[in-house]
Amino acid sequence: MKLHIAISLLAIAILSGCSTTSGSKAGGALSSLTGGSKQAAPSGVLAALGNGLIGNNASLDASDRKRALQAEYQALEYSPAGKTVEWKNASGSRSGEVVAAQPYQVGSQNCRQYTHTVRVDGTPQSARGTACRNEDGSWTPLT
Repeated sequence: MKLHIAISLLAIAILSGCSTTSGSKAGGALSSLTGGSKQAAPSGVLAALGNGLIGNNASLDASDRKRALQAEYQALEYSPAGKTVEWKNASGSRSGEVVAAQPYQVGSQNCRQYTHTVRVDGTPQSARGTACRNEDGSWTPLT
């Protein structure tokens, strides 16, 4: 029983240190830790990701790229640490999965490390990176 209370208090302490800089999206880090909503990201929020971790992968068409970036945004903004966010094109020939780590703060920004694995005709390619959350709710990859 004491262990459960200690773990709960530790979780509250961690969550209180993971705040966002935006008043309108103040639940971002908390939502990501608790399995928050799965909303479609506005195109402006996706634009901040640039090419994300998928880079300029010539095997992906525009709709694949959008699915892949949407999955990156979902993992960064809403997904609990270690949970996989998957995407797949209509034919199933191209797919991927994004896994984000625990959020942490750099100055006043929330940041997360994440991995994106893309599969083209069954062949996987993985990339790892870090992105930080902006005041407008978008995420910018660190280079």
